[in-house]
Amino acid sequence: MIPLCPLDNVRVILSRPSHPGNIGAVARAMKTMGLESLYLVNPKSFPDKEAERRSAGAWNILNSTKVCTNLNEALSGTTLAAAVTARKRNISLDIFDAHQGAKKILGQARKSPVALVFGTEMSGLTSEEVSKCQFILHIPANPAYSSLNLASAVQVMTYELRMALPNIEEHSSTLGALASHDEIESFYQHFEITMINSGFLDPRSPKHLMQRIRRLYSRTNLEKKEISILRGMLNSFKKQE
Repeated sequence: MIPLCPLDNVRVILSRPSHPGNIGAVARAMKTMGLESLYLVNPKSFPDKEAERRSAGAWNILNSTKVCTNLNEALSGTTLAAAVTARKRNISLDIFDAHQGAKKILGQARKSPVALVFGTEMSGLTSEEVSKCQFILHIPANPAYSSLNLASAVQVMTYELRMALPNIEEHSSTLGALASHDEIESFYQHFEITMINSGFLDPRSPKHLMQRIRRLYSRTNLEKKEISILRGMLNSFKKQE
């Protein structure tokens, strides 16, 4: 069901936040721009009085925050995820600035849940975490000092999302129903098992094969029907053994 406002379908995910005050400041940033869905992956301290203090009254967001044990759990049910990172990555994903990315995110949020994924304050997102997203977002900043405070980065992105609201029609996806994060992860697992069983992938020396497979499919917007076709193809290989 399409929500009354696409922002209702946008979840903000903080992976391994170390400072509870930043969690509260993020909740405040979200509330000022009309977002309410906050997910935390292995926070160092939550709930916490410092988070409540820094939220400046955004208690409804803190009280409904979902705490997850891993990023897959936090992404469960989403059909599109953007990794917000300032570091250059050796990952073949599309990269958009905050303005462009906000339009892309909202276009899909009209139809299904989406996510903005932020990393820990000290080191940001890991390459593995980025690989679970479909594209990368960066906030243009001074090249000599490009590091933004976590809450500041969330504030910029949520502001861009709000500003994109009147213009999302032209950026809305014309694709069929996209596959969910859970369906895509199951496909990757199926793919890996099939390659191991066929002898193409040696689990003792996997190198970066699955990472490259993820990059390949992350550059597309896999639909539910396409996932069914791919998994049917993998099943057919098993029947021929």
